[in-house]
Amino acid sequence: MSLLAGVLPLIILIAAIWFLFIRGMRGAGGGPGGMLGSFGKSKHRLSTKETVSVTFADVAGIDEAKDEVHEIVEFLKSPEKFARLGGRIPRGVLLAGPPGCGKTLLAKAIAGEADVPFFSISGSDFVEMFVGVGASRVRDLFKQAKESSPCIIFLDEIDAVGRKRGSGFSSGGHDEREQTLNAILVEMDGFEMQDQVIVIAATNRSDVLDPALTRPGRFDRTVQVMLPDIEGRRQILGVHAGKVRMSPDVDMERVARGTPMFSGAELAALINEAAIIATLSGKEFVELQDLEEARDKIRYGRARRSRRIEEQEREATAYHEAGHTVIQWLLEDADPVHKVTIIPRGQAMGATFSLPEKDRYGYGRKYIEATLRVLCGGRIAEQRHTSDISSGASMDIRMATDFSRAMVLEWGMSDRLGFVKYSPDEQRESLLAGQEYSDDTARIIDEEIKRLVDHAYAEAQRILDENWDKVEAVAQALLRHETLNSDDIETLMKGGQIDRPTVADMLRAEMEAPKPQESPNAPTAEDEGDLPDDGALPSPA
Repeated sequence: MSLLAGVLPLIILIAAIWFLFIRGMRGAGGGPGGMLGSFGKSKHRLSTKETVSVTFADVAGIDEAKDEVHEIVEFLKSPEKFARLGGRIPRGVLLAGPPGCGKTLLAKAIAGEADVPFFSISGSDFVEMFVGVGASRVRDLFKQAKESSPCIIFLDEIDAVGRKRGSGFSSGGHDEREQTLNAILVEMDGFEMQDQVIVIAATNRSDVLDPALTRPGRFDRTVQVMLPDIEGRRQILGVHAGKVRMSPDVDMERVARGTPMFSGAELAALINEAAIIATLSGKEFVELQDLEEARDKIRYGRARRSRRIEEQEREATAYHEAGHTVIQWLLEDADPVHKVTIIPRGQAMGATFSLPEKDRYGYGRKYIEATLRVLCGGRIAEQRHTSDISSGASMDIRMATDFSRAMVLEWGMSDRLGFVKYSPDEQRESLLAGQEYSDDTARIIDEEIKRLVDHAYAEAQRILDENWDKVEAVAQALLRHETLNSDDIETLMKGGQIDRPTVADMLRAEMEAPKPQESPNAPTAEDEGDLPDDGALPSPA
C-alpha cells in the first residue's frame, strides 16, 4: 500500500504530460511545427484597405524613396505589363535608413496604393526559445501569403534574424536565428512566376545583413529612406500641422530650418508636443513659441525652471553661454545664432541654439575651425569672469576633441599626416583587430589633435579679448532676461539695449497682482465641521 502511495503521484504526472503531448500533436494538425502546436503559427498582423488606408499622399519628405517603389505598385496592379517583354520585377525590396524615417509607413502606402493585403511581422517575432519555431513561422507566413496573392509581406527589423552567419560566437547552423534565416532564403527562392507576392524588409543596420539575403533574386533592390532635408521637413511638418489648430502666421520654413537631423517621427512628435503645450497654456492656436519649446524639449529635455541655482553658478553659466554666442555671431563661417538661454534643460545648465541656413551633408575646413572656436569660447569667458574653471564645459571639450580627431583620422585635414585615413574600419569583423599604424604615427596623431584644439582655443581667446564688452552685454542681459532671441542678440552686439520686461519685473508684477476674491458661498473655518469625513463638499440638495 505504501509503495502504491509513493508511485501514484509519478503516474499522474506522466499521464498529464502524455495528455498535453497528444493534445499538442492534434492542435498542430500534423502540419508544420509538429509537436510545437500553435508555436509554429505565424504571429503576423494582416491589414487590408478596410483596416488601414495609407497611401502615398500620407507619406511626405521622402520623395526619392517613393519614386523608387512606384514600380512595385505597378507590378501588383498590372503584372501582365511586365510579363509582355519578359521582365522580372524584384521579389524583395529592402528599405534601409535611420529609425523614424518612415520605412514602415512607406511599406503600408505601397499596399494601400496597390490595394492588396499587407502581412506585417517583426524579425524578433520569429525567434522563440524552442528550436525550429522560427523556421516554422516563416513557412506558415509565406504559405498564407501565397494563398492571398497578390499581397505584400513586410518584415520589420529584419536584422534581428538576417545577420551575417558565422560571425561572433553563435553555434553555427544549429543556431535558431540561422535556421530562421535559412527558411526565409528558401521561401524567397520558392516563388513561382505566377506568385504575386512582394517581400519588403526594413532595417537600420543594412551593413550587418547576410550577403545571401541581399543577392539578386532575393532582396536585390535597396531603397534608402534617409533623414529628410529642409524641404522634406517642411512637407512633413505641413502634413502633421494640418491635424492641429495652427496659427496662420507660423513660418514652417523657419521651423524646418531649426530642426536639422530630425526624423519624420520626431517631427510628428514635435507638432503633437506643441499642441499639448498650447493647450496647457490656454491658447486658441498653436504658435511658433510652442513649436520652439516642443523642439527644445524633444532634443534637450524639459526646462527645469523650478531648480534652485546659486547666483555664482548662474553668473558662470551666463558668461559661458555669452562666450559661445559672441564668437558664433562674429564668425562668418559659423551657423547663425538663433537664441541663447540659461534656463536649465535636461543635463545642461544653459544652451546656445543655432539656426542653419541650409542642411550640411559634409563639413568644410573653415566651418569646422569656426565650430571649434565657438566650442572653446564658453570655457574661456567663464574662466575670465570667475577666475576658475568648472565641469560645465565637458560636452564642449568632448565635441571639440571628436571634431579634431575626425579631421586627423578620417578627413585628411592634417598637414603632417596628409591624405590618409587612420580610423579603424567599422565593418571589420575580427574582435582581435589591432592598431593599423606604428607607435610613432600614433604619437603624431595625438600631437595633431592637440594642436588643432590648442590653435582653436588661442583664436577664441583672441576674439573674446577684443570683444569683451560684447560678452559683458550678452551675459548681463541673460542674467536679467534668462533667454535672448536672435533680435535681442543683434541689438546687444550693435551696442543697444533690450527694451522689454526682465524676469524680475515679471515676478514682481505677478506678486503685486490682486488675488481673486473668494466666493461668498465658500465654506469658512467655522463650517469645516459640516464637511464629510473624506473632505468633499456636501452634494447640493
